[in-house]
Amino acid sequence: MRVIAIRSAVYIGEQQCPYLEEFDGKDFSSTHLLGYIGNEPVACLRIRYFADFAKIERLAVRKEFRKQRIALQLVEAAIELCHAKGYQRLYGHAQKRLVKFWSQFGFTTFDGGQELVFSDFDYVEMQMISERRPNAITIGIDPYLIIRPEGQWHRPGVLDKSRTRPVTQPSIQRGAA
Repeated sequence: MRVIAIRSAVYIGEQQCPYLEEFDGKDFSSTHLLGYIGNEPVACLRIRYFADFAKIERLAVRKEFRKQRIALQLVEAAIELCHAKGYQRLYGHAQKRLVKFWSQFGFTTFDGGQELVFSDFDYVEMQMISERRPNAITIGIDPYLIIRPEGQWHRPGVLDKSRTRPVTQPSIQRGAA
């Protein structure tokens, strides 16, 4: 609800984006990050995951909080989350007026990248390519780490406690014919 409220204020309220263009069904298969100042939700960002890249999109900051560093912090957190998941290639569409903003994180326009228009704004494709992080989450690491809550892989989760308990419900009963 907080993400929808922020994006509605920014994209529908300020930029007059049509509702169906802003809320097009992609939100249910995405990761959403929220930025807070104190207890107030003031910014959000969406990440969608594809086979060999992650797409960072829909960065929105409420107008009254734009002079603060919340947008920078949210983008840095999104990049770090994607790197933790092993993504080396990050992709996005930037309004042309915001190319410099995205460039400070390492995003660049690229050969073959296209310009596009949606919701009456001009955009360009941008990407960031980096080395795989040595601590990226991959098959072969501790499986309890993989089942921890999203983004909280550094903290033992509730299922980590199962590790120390004996099996009382074996999936194969010994001696059964």
